[in-house]
Amino acid sequence: MLSLWESEKLFDTVSANPEGKPEFVFFEGPPTANGRPGIHHVFSRTLKDLFCRHRAMSGFHVTRKAGWDTHGLPVEIEVEKQL
Repeated sequence: MLSLWESEKLFDTVSANPEGKPEFVFFEGPPTANGRPGIHHVFSRTLKDLFCRHRAMSGFHVTRKAGWDTHGLPVEIEVEKQL
């Protein structure tokens, strides 16, 4: 499958020429910083990826921005446990 995608230059085709395409920015929030990633995160990551790919194949220029969930009470509680 990967060799087919490479020979067809599929990724280059979808992400090429952002000029004139409507912009779609996807802000992705990661799992919280106070917990370990688990298998349940795979489902949400897959849905997020499918949504962005669908937008790209629908003619949008998709920019993915990684967010950080490193602030707030859950992180403070974890730090407090270590003090």
